Parts: sequence; structure tokens; C-alpha cells
Amino acid sequence: MAGPRYLGYKRPKHIGRTLCRLLRYLGGHKWVLLLVTLLVCVSTGANLAGTYLLKPVINGFILPGDRVGLKQVLTGMGVMYACGAAATYGYGQLMVHTAQRVIGEIRADLFAHVQTLPLSYFDAHTHGELMSRFTNDVDTLQEALNSSFTILIQSFLMVTGTILMMIMLSARLMLVSAVFLLTMCAVIRFNGRRSRRYFQKQQAELGRLNGFVEEMVAGQKIEKVFGHEQANFEEFCRRNEALRQASTNALTYAGMMIPSIVTISYINYAVSACVGGMLTLAGLFDLGSLAAYLIYVRQGSQPVNHFTQQVNFLLAALSGAERIFELMDEPSEIDAGKVTLCRVRERDGQLAECAEYTSRFAWKQADETGVHLTPLRGDVVFHDVTFGYVPGKRVLDGVSLYARPGEEIAFVGSTGAGKTTIMQLINRFYELERGCITYDGIDIRDIRKADLRRSLGMVIQETHLFTGTISENIRYGRLDATDEEVREAARIAGADSFIRRLPEGYDTMLYSDGANLSQGQRQLLAIARAAVSQPPVLILDEATSSIDTRTERLISQGMDAIMAGRTVFVIAHRLSTVRSAKAILVLEHGKVIERGSHDELLAQKGRYYQLYTGQYELD
Repeated sequence: MAGPRYLGYKRPKHIGRTLCRLLRYLGGHKWVLLLVTLLVCVSTGANLAGTYLLKPVINGFILPGDRVGLKQVLTGMGVMYACGAAATYGYGQLMVHTAQRVIGEIRADLFAHVQTLPLSYFDAHTHGELMSRFTNDVDTLQEALNSSFTILIQSFLMVTGTILMMIMLSARLMLVSAVFLLTMCAVIRFNGRRSRRYFQKQQAELGRLNGFVEEMVAGQKIEKVFGHEQANFEEFCRRNEALRQASTNALTYAGMMIPSIVTISYINYAVSACVGGMLTLAGLFDLGSLAAYLIYVRQGSQPVNHFTQQVNFLLAALSGAERIFELMDEPSEIDAGKVTLCRVRERDGQLAECAEYTSRFAWKQADETGVHLTPLRGDVVFHDVTFGYVPGKRVLDGVSLYARPGEEIAFVGSTGAGKTTIMQLINRFYELERGCITYDGIDIRDIRKADLRRSLGMVIQETHLFTGTISENIRYGRLDATDEEVREAARIAGADSFIRRLPEGYDTMLYSDGANLSQGQRQLLAIARAAVSQPPVLILDEATSSIDTRTERLISQGMDAIMAGRTVFVIAHRLSTVRSAKAILVLEHGKVIERGSHDELLAQKGRYYQLYTGQYELD
């Protein structure tokens, strides 16, 4: 039975459209659903027929005292009820298996589509909001498919069949029962409207309370530093009281539903028994019909209540399905690239595509003259690039820069100057407003995104580790890397020594984004992940920000080994880490204001000179 918590869901905006979309998933299992419907009809029919057979059993066998005939008819009824029970078991099992398949397909399609969404979508939506589609909405839809489909059909057949049987048995008595059935419907409608309104308020108050608790748990250090425990407790009590009041009102009306229906059913039964008894005594009604009729009266209220609740449950499920389909309809990343990345080796002085890993790559282009391989060298050029995350607010304004193959290019500047944005545009995480970026002379918009990103290794300040072993997290940079290559990457990154000191070494399991490691150790693993991928172009966005200066010196030689022969883009607040860069670019307000080597920029005595000598500090 659907619980009252589903009354708090908002009705779907487009019921027909959502239902049609859901039916497409169910359409792949139409023959199973047809069989389920037939089995539901068999189960319901056995229930209705069994009750009606009380009339001939009493009138034709019990009252006359026909024991042989009674035994035969009871045996037949037992077989019929057994068939009904088997049908109930059958459609229950079939519906569960079918529902799980459908939900599995929806989950797979939803996850596959989410992976194609641009980063701008994740910037505008919280993780909790997205996770609710996979959890709350999918779970509600799953429960509806498991039970609501069959219960709705069964309840509808039971209500319709019961009313028809009651009319067949006695149209006069049916007039009495009709008054009580209409009263039941009125009570259900009255309670449903009010409980739904209060449940919606309860959902809103619960969301406010949960959000407050989440913020307070995450901000425990700040709360204790400023001594706001008492003030926060008082705010929690205020929100908790608002939730209590809304929940009390919602559950009061919802709790009245079943007792009210049961009470009306009992009154209906009592009145029908009295009126039916008088009709029987007057010779206008027989005893068998009265017995069957009273059983229909007793069982008639339950399907009415079930049907009403399942309609609310189904609407809640459709509301969840609508939210799921809305996410599926979000536009995917723009990717019209045709140029792909392939592994190559040199044969007879010519590049040839190969399957094995050789650490050499080429861009594969096809035109009317054939297939061409262009060696991947790492030549990146920005041509008058303009970009903003939101319309009307530019982060980069006409930026032009270049990085020749094998050069290390460093970016310095204040927060918000556009350093990280440049790195994200190289990856095509966002689309340019104006200008273009070329990679080995190819516009990056002509390169397939997956291949473009595969050619770039990136270490960012916000390190993210996955649930799994340390070895698996390093291998994430290149899934076909051998154990020895993983360990070599860790040695290059300076992570091998602390990994070996762990109880399980490289097989140590990491949970909760590597919470059992220090921030510096997590960043060393991120560097090792980039090292094992051996990318032609490397992007280091504050890659050593969480590493102390001693550890930084220890891994500097390893970093030099990673960067050797590769085009490298570096963002760093520690100017000492970029002194050896081929070119240092100083950015301010989305523009490149200085470019040169460390010595050249110091000689200019401009902004970089001020930063290096401490006359000007980065914001």
C-alpha cells in the first residue's frame, strides 16, 4: 500500500507526455505486461466468483442438506481459489522482474546521459539535486512499477466487479450501499486534499531542516571557532518545531483516512444486514444472496481505499519520472569533432597506426584524398580568445598566447585573472565566445572531445580520489598500465615512499575521497596518476599547493622527468616553482599583460618584478 509520504509530491506538469515516455520503456516488455494483466484478471475473477458462489452453495446444498453435492462444489471452489492464488503469485513475480528490468534501463540511460552533460550544467546544479534523481525519484518510480500497476488494475476490477455483483444480487440493497460508497469517496477526497497540502508543507520544512543540519555538520570547525553552538541550536529547534507542526497536521488527516473508511464500511454492513434481513423475512430475498451480498459489502471498501491511494502514489511516481526525463532532455556537450587520436609507431620512415602503447600519438584525419596522420607535438595556440561563464561578464578578453612543443609555460596573476579558465578551455570544458584554439595547427573544435582530453594530462588543486586501492587510483590515468608502470609513476611523483609505509602498500583501500590520507599525499597520487598517463601535454593547476616546500623539492626531479619533452602549462602562486619556465605569462583582468622568461620579466621591472620582490601581492 502506498504510504502517506507520497502525498507530499507535487503533481507532474505534463502527465500525458511523461506517461507516454514511460510507456516506451514498458513497451519493450509488452507481452509480459499483457500476461500480468491476464493473471490479475484471473486472480480478481476467482475472488469475485468465489463470493458469488456462496449463493448457490447455501441455497442449493446447505439448506437442502445435500452433503455429496456440497463436497463437490466446495472442491471446485477450492480449485478455483488455488488457481487465483497461483495467478496472484505469478503476476507478483513477473511484475517484480519486469519492473527491475525497466528501472535498470532507465538508470543506465540516465547515467549515460549525465556523463555527456557539459560542466556548465554541473556548475548550475547542486550534487544533491542530481543525486535525488538517481535515488528518490528512481526509487519512487521503482516502487510504483513493482506494485501500483497491478494494484490499480486489481482494485479497479474489484470495485467494478463488486458493484456489478451487488446489483445482480439485489438492486434494492445496492441503493443503500451506493449512499455509503459515495460517502466514502467524499471522505477520501476531503482528507486527501488537506493531507496533501500539509504533506507538501512537511516536505518543505524537512528540506529546510536537512539543509541546515548538513551545513552545520560540514561547518563544525567554523561553528566552534566563533562559539555559535547555542545560537545554532536555537535555530535548529525553531526549524524542528515547524517540521513537527507540519508533520502533525499532515499525519492527523492522513491517519483519519482508514479509520473513517472502516467506520463507514461497518455502518454500511450493519444497515445492509438489517435491510437485507427484513427483505429475507418478507420473502423478497433469499438467504444465500444475503450472505454473498454482505461479504461483497465487507470487501468493497478495501479496493476503493487502495485505488485512491494508488492513484496518489502513481502521480508521485510520474512526478519523479518527469524529473528524470527532464534531466535526460538536457542538451549534451557540443561535439562535432571528426579528428581522432591514435597510437602510432614508425615503420620505414613513415608513421603507422598500431594497437599497442608506444608513447607516440598522431591526429587521424580523413578527407576525400584519404586518411592522414599528423604527429602530436603539443603545439597549442590561443587566437584572440574571449570567454565568460555567464553572459555579459568576460573572464578572458582577447587573449592570444602560444606554447611551442616541449615548452613549459607558466601563468601567474591574481585570483579571477583567468588562469584556470585557460586550462579549462584547452580541455573544451566550455565553449568559446570568440576566437579559436589550435592544437598542432588543428582547431580543437574539429577534434573529438574524448580524444582531445585523452591527449592532455591534468593535475588540479582539488584532488579527487575514487573508492578503490591506491594502485587502482594511479592506474586511472591509463587503465592498461602495468603494475611496474604504476610503481614507476609513484616513484617519479615522490609517492612511493609513503605508499610503502602503509600497512597494505599499493593495495591500501581508499574511501571518502581518500580521507585516510593527508591532503599532500592525495595530491602526490594525483601527480602519479598524471605521470602514468604519459600525456603529450601536461596541465598543472596548483599541482603542489598542498605539498610542503621540503616535499616539493623531493619531487622536483620527478616532475622534471614527467615534463621532459612535453608541452607543460603551469599555474602556481609560489613564484619559485616557475623560475625555470620557458615563458611566464602575467594575467590581470582576463588579459596577458606581460610575457617572458624569469630573467626577462625581472629586467622589465613590471608587475612580475613587483610580485617577485614583494612590492605587490597576489589577491
